[in-house]
Amino acid sequence: MIERFLDDVKWDEKGLVGAIAQDHESGEVLMFAWMNRESLRLTLEEGAAVYWSRSRNKLWRKGDTSGHRQRVLNVAIDCDRDCLLLKIEQTGAACHEGFRSCFYRDVSPAGELTENSVRVA
Repeated sequence: MIERFLDDVKWDEKGLVGAIAQDHESGEVLMFAWMNRESLRLTLEEGAAVYWSRSRNKLWRKGDTSGHRQRVLNVAIDCDRDCLLLKIEQTGAACHEGFRSCFYRDVSPAGELTENSVRVA
């Protein structure tokens, strides 16, 4: 059953699909990452977020080094089948810079950045 779903995903030319991680309670968007076929399969099987690191060219189990894990409660796919939405329970910061969300900077119309959050301890 999982294989049939994985076959239906519209992977890009590098075999990747974008994934948005969203807090299941608040609806806050926490991060965006990439998944390949193996990372999506593992995420579905294990119930914990596994992504594909383009910079390291390997699987990335969220929280293995930081302890800031993501328990996946639901996976949805968009109408074009080229983007995933993971509803998660976040432990600690989602952002590698220590913020709860990777979207911790607002951009003004003039292009100026302002932090809208504080770092998670």
